[in-house]
Amino acid sequence: MRIYPAIDIKDGKCVRLFKGKFDEVTVYGDDPVAMAVRWEREGGEFIHVVDLDGAKHGHGVNAETIKKICASVNVPVQTGGGIRSMEDIEKKLSCGIDRVIIGTSAVRDEEFVRRAVDKYEGKIVIGIDAKDGLVAIEGWEQVSQYKAVEFAQRMEKLGVRTIVYTDIATDGTLAGPNVSAMREMTANTSLDVIASGGIGNSGHIASLLDTGVEGVIVGKALYTGDVKLSEAKALCKK
Repeated sequence: MRIYPAIDIKDGKCVRLFKGKFDEVTVYGDDPVAMAVRWEREGGEFIHVVDLDGAKHGHGVNAETIKKICASVNVPVQTGGGIRSMEDIEKKLSCGIDRVIIGTSAVRDEEFVRRAVDKYEGKIVIGIDAKDGLVAIEGWEQVSQYKAVEFAQRMEKLGVRTIVYTDIATDGTLAGPNVSAMREMTANTSLDVIASGGIGNSGHIASLLDTGVEGVIVGKALYTGDVKLSEAKALCKK
């Protein structure tokens, strides 16, 4: 299992939201680029970047910052937030991004996903953000009619290989991940599942080791110091 240090960008700063609420924001740094360099220095193997402004407004807002992050680290970077078209994907990849995460647009337009996967294959990741088991969209401010597992299965049929699966109820809470939801997802798909939401300590990471997830995103707990990146990596390699 791999650890993905998270950098969420809002108004040019490193932030964490509480349960995806844009009005419950904690700022952890003014320089996302410096934060990315720090996570690489401490052993990060893959940086997870979210353009929160882009997710809310439907277009890339922090593109220049993301480009600088890619230029400043030697590890791969994946990013999501506001990706709505093939042009958006191409712009992100031209910044040096290794994988692009599509969320809302995957729900609204499966043909877009098909075209993206046909052209870019493994560089396309689908972000599935679940609220009470249903897929949320538009920066988590709306809920679709799709159940998370059923939607993941639809994406798999289109050729998607990897998803980021976020349980919104746990995100930013440090209260622990939704282990049963992650296990359900891996049991019912053949996708590489990256778990997201709720990691508050190393024990929470350990609770995911036997679920079959490919990786886990750690955000707030890294910023508070409750999780040390080097210790988390060592735990995953045992």
